[in-house]
Amino acid sequence: MKIITILLFVSIFMFSCIKHENIDNISLEGIWKFQADPNDIGIREKWFGASLGDSLTLPGSMTTNGKGEEVSINTRWTGQIVDSSFFVLPEFEKYRQSGNIKIPFWLQPDKYYAGAAWYQKEIFIPEGWKDEYIELFLERCHWETLLWLDSIEIGMRNSLGSPHVFDLSGQISPGKHILTLCVDNRTKNIDVGMNSHSISDHTQSNWNGIIGKIELRKRPLIHVSEIYLFPDIKRKVLTLKILFTNPTGALQTGKLIIKAIPLKPLDKPEISELVTSVSIDSELKEMIIEYPMGDDPALWDEFHPNLYKIRVELSTDSQKSNIQEVVFGMREITVGKQHIELNGRPVFLRGTLECAIFPLTGYPPTDTTEWMRIFRVAQAHGLNNIRFHSWCPPEAAFEAGDILGMYLHVECSSWANSGSSIGDGKPIDQFLYDESERIVKTFGNHPSFCIMLYGNEPAGINQKQWLADFITYWKKKDNRRLYSGGAGWPAIPENDFHSLPEPRIQRWGEGLNSIINKLAPRSDYDWKNIISPLNKIVVSHEIGQWCVYPDFKEMSQYSGVLKPKNFEIFKESLEKAQMGQLADSFLLASGKLQALCYKTDIEAALRTPDFGGFQLLDLHDFPGQGTALVGVLNPFWKEKGYISPAEYKRFCNSVVPLLRLPKMIFTSADTINAIAEIANFGENVMEGITPSWKIVDQDGIVMFKGYFETQNIPIGNGVKLGEIVQSLSTVQKAVKLKIILQAGPFENDWDIWVYPSLLPDKTVDVLVTQTLDKKAIETLKKGGKVLLTPKKGSLKAEKGGDIAVGFSSIFWNTAWTGKQAPHTLGILCNPLHSALNEFPTEYFSNWQWWDAMSHSNSIILTDFPSDLKPIVRIIDDWFTNRPLGLIFEVKAGNGKLMVSGIDLLSDAANRPEARQMMFSLLSYMAGDAFNPVTQVSIDLVSNMYLK
Repeated sequence: MKIITILLFVSIFMFSCIKHENIDNISLEGIWKFQADPNDIGIREKWFGASLGDSLTLPGSMTTNGKGEEVSINTRWTGQIVDSSFFVLPEFEKYRQSGNIKIPFWLQPDKYYAGAAWYQKEIFIPEGWKDEYIELFLERCHWETLLWLDSIEIGMRNSLGSPHVFDLSGQISPGKHILTLCVDNRTKNIDVGMNSHSISDHTQSNWNGIIGKIELRKRPLIHVSEIYLFPDIKRKVLTLKILFTNPTGALQTGKLIIKAIPLKPLDKPEISELVTSVSIDSELKEMIIEYPMGDDPALWDEFHPNLYKIRVELSTDSQKSNIQEVVFGMREITVGKQHIELNGRPVFLRGTLECAIFPLTGYPPTDTTEWMRIFRVAQAHGLNNIRFHSWCPPEAAFEAGDILGMYLHVECSSWANSGSSIGDGKPIDQFLYDESERIVKTFGNHPSFCIMLYGNEPAGINQKQWLADFITYWKKKDNRRLYSGGAGWPAIPENDFHSLPEPRIQRWGEGLNSIINKLAPRSDYDWKNIISPLNKIVVSHEIGQWCVYPDFKEMSQYSGVLKPKNFEIFKESLEKAQMGQLADSFLLASGKLQALCYKTDIEAALRTPDFGGFQLLDLHDFPGQGTALVGVLNPFWKEKGYISPAEYKRFCNSVVPLLRLPKMIFTSADTINAIAEIANFGENVMEGITPSWKIVDQDGIVMFKGYFETQNIPIGNGVKLGEIVQSLSTVQKAVKLKIILQAGPFENDWDIWVYPSLLPDKTVDVLVTQTLDKKAIETLKKGGKVLLTPKKGSLKAEKGGDIAVGFSSIFWNTAWTGKQAPHTLGILCNPLHSALNEFPTEYFSNWQWWDAMSHSNSIILTDFPSDLKPIVRIIDDWFTNRPLGLIFEVKAGNGKLMVSGIDLLSDAANRPEARQMMFSLLSYMAGDAFNPVTQVSIDLVSNMYLK
């Protein structure tokens, strides 16, 4: 054992003595000296010339190292606080106390710090690096960095979306040196916008530190400094723009050897190398070289992400050769007459946002493996596009996108709004040009880098002209991607495509007047009338934003630096309302409604001819802005349990069958008249397809079926498959049915309900009333039965009258939207309760509940006995967690009372769902099963009404 220990020690010693003589990169990962500088005295007191007193580990942040200040009520966050009720409302009082700070705005860091912080490390430059080009490479810093080498100031870097690189050539010699960095994560004169996900506490957190690769890099003094690759798939050539560095002051001659090599074996001939001579002047030299890619180069797209690497070897008379390799793909993205096109084939963007949401670290991953996982999850849900909202990801994201065929939409680190703006002559205007240059220089060769915008939803009275100039500049300079002004707006002529919020089923501020909440359920509308006047491809901006109740089981996953203190507040609130046991049920029921809302949004986009695509907000939760639980996945990209990727992919995929249904609710006197379509944005024309349809009951038994004409399905959407015409006269009982449409291997489905057109009268021994009037009270006192079905809007505010109930889920969240309607998350019921025997339902909201939710009062049950268990609940906003009843039964006086928050009487002749619900409740009340156990006073019920 002693011999092994001695040998191990000798090995370690020998390795340490090698001193990296024959390597090109020296990693600086590990322990660094450290000192926070909250009072900004470091430069004045020359900390760059002193030994710092603390230490931490890089790559990492102050927070991952346990450095910083305790979060307090006075913490100066980076991010807009729209809802300030936390600071004043009594229910948050205990969360404002030192030692129990819990904020509801976003995930809460273990420690917080905004300001200057100093990082210091001793380095060793090998003798073999003498007279070579040497640089310090910092993959991602947050934000501004100042560098000193042995007390000599080297310079400053301030990019949010690209590496910070410092040229140390001519300033560093072999031997020991001290590197000192001052990193400052405050917003100074360059204001990209406090809510920009490049800097905001809303998502990744406003961290201070250095992540990713931290290394010294050595290259020959004369070297290739930059390579820009421009594929031309029509001419089958790759144009290389090569920049050289030659600081010797003398003319250098030599040769370049260029060769393209596929990253995986292809059944194609080897591509010949190209050899050319070079003469490099003393200043930066640029060469443009066309490299033939053979007769049949493999193209890159979402179906076949074929990759090559270009190998560029430079040798000169005065030094040995050096090699650089760059990965690329042969692809061309353009705007056609009707669609965005990739390699000449129409593309429909099916995207989601990535807003820098990484709760374990508070900063983005820099390893390809994690980005591969994220992108594979997105692809499993049918997506082909990721939009990086107001930030640019690290290299690893582009590498993963290249490998998997994901189309990346990148923004230049800014959301110039809420105090910031563009086009007004502020420092941000030049910063955005500089930032875009850095981003393209660093990541521009990646085929996955398909779209670039300035950023999100800009402000500024001169924004249109500034953005027009910005787009024109980049279109002229680099044709490898598409450009648009700002995500969301403006729609200016220079855009390659418009990113607009109008084409979606719920727009900001619409509340209960949106398509999904105002119009009866249907699936025959699209956005043609919105986009046609624009004469430009449109991609819908941030569709969805549909909320779900918090998953409190998720809290155990927050094992890193950001903690779900917001969830702790919501969970305690639910438990205080004595509904803690319903948390999982609220999650699953609201989740089913959320998924239905997303299906409806996505299908409307897919039905729209000549449409560019959509970008969801979001596939996964957005933990900031007051907590926006808008994902079917949690912030870790993990499932919540109410919809699988396979289920999601039925309506969100490269190929999706679609059905234009004028309504979802039918009677037995109706005939279904529906148009079957398909959106085919797959790899090829679908040849020899015989589409089919069937209608099945809840047991999967086929009731009706049919086939359409065998056909070839072209690439595109709005492709008609045929018509479904089916009488429902044989359906005699209330039933939920499912229409299933199939084309080749692709299926999609839609739930419909059929109710008998004629129903028997069940009101013989039940008084049906909209008010608890004298007759109703007398009936109850005499032991009779009463069905109370108040008109919508007839309840007191404190009894639920001010709760805006709609069919859809909450949009974004109520805290950050000024309590935009609706305020609730659908229903939760026991579908096996006898009161619902004649009203087929699941435990959650589906389309048959649209009528009820559009005519309902939400009844607050706080004053009712705690043992009251509603037949149907409404799920409240997680900020308020009120016990809300929609249908419940009680004993009142000597009688039996059924309370329906749904108005079942008004315009009942035109509301088949209301007639059927009335029939179901009355059928139940006519039998012995109607025997409420909870006793209440008549006055308690009467007091619900407005006087």
